[in-house]
Amino acid sequence: MSVNLSKGQQISLSKSDGSALTAVRMGLGWQGAQRKGFLAKLAGSRDIDLDASALLFGGRQLADVAFFQHLTSDDGSVRHLGDNLTGGSGAGDDDEVILVDLDRVPGHVDQIVFTVNSFTGQTFAEVQNAFCRLVDENTGQELARYTLSGGGSYTAQIMAKLHRGTGGWQLQAIGEPAAGRTFQDLLPAIVEHL
Repeated sequence: MSVNLSKGQQISLSKSDGSALTAVRMGLGWQGAQRKGFLAKLAGSRDIDLDASALLFGGRQLADVAFFQHLTSDDGSVRHLGDNLTGGSGAGDDDEVILVDLDRVPGHVDQIVFTVNSFTGQTFAEVQNAFCRLVDENTGQELARYTLSGGGSYTAQIMAKLHRGTGGWQLQAIGEPAAGRTFQDLLPAIVEHL
């Protein structure tokens, strides 16, 4: 059963039988907001290019990244499955996907932060039905979902992070608006959440 996360909420990634998850998928979905005005119905919704990134940290130090220009982390534990330039699903299917093989994440990496940014500079006021969700890659079961609400004049969001705890990996919804077209632009804001 999936958990709808609220900002700041945290869940353990242990299975109900006490075993740990070995591979997860972070999916991102969104739609362009409907245009307003006289010809809005003819024009339809906007194409929005949101980009998902996974930033691997050891403490407060960036160790590696997977994003649309570097699809696989250097160690191979995190893989981005490709760039979606328009969005469109937003109702449940993923527009961009990042796979994380938790067993292969190097021991010095203790946090993986997931960000979303508007590469073309459009604000989240132009986005609707945006979400990120965590799925057990082995079973396909959705574990948690964080829904982006409220639109806003920002161009990025620090969505969530996986972090190692004493009992294994945990997921925390962050949901922090930010400004920037790339994950590099977001680094100063991300450090506050490590």
